[in-house]
Amino acid sequence: MSGHVYLLRCADGSTRDLDGRVWQHNQGLGSAYTRRRGRRPVVLIWSWEFESVAEAFHWEKQIQGWSRRKRELLVEGGLDAVKGWSARERRRASDVDVPPPSPTGRRASEASRNGPTAVRHNPARG
Repeated sequence: MSGHVYLLRCADGSTRDLDGRVWQHNQGLGSAYTRRRGRRPVVLIWSWEFESVAEAFHWEKQIQGWSRRKRELLVEGGLDAVKGWSARERRRASDVDVPPPSPTGRRASEASRNGPTAVRHNPARG
């Protein structure tokens, strides 16, 4: 069964039913975070479908550990935009105001190390 990882304007998560989950968030039935006053309506800004819910959940936890700027880069430019964007590289870039280094092109056998392999959905980009 497939699963999705997603970013909302105010939160992120993973689910099997993307449309239904966004509806739940907007009805106040989603996570405690989006149930709080003033955090709705939510807007889906990025999502990715995976072959399994476990893989989607793994990526949800990865993304939750990222900075706001790294999440913004993900939405704007996909995984290629965040490859090589570690905390150390962000500090160095902010010191001299240069973009982060380009991806190293490393290869890994596991999809979770390479990033999502399924179709990305980014309504913010059209």
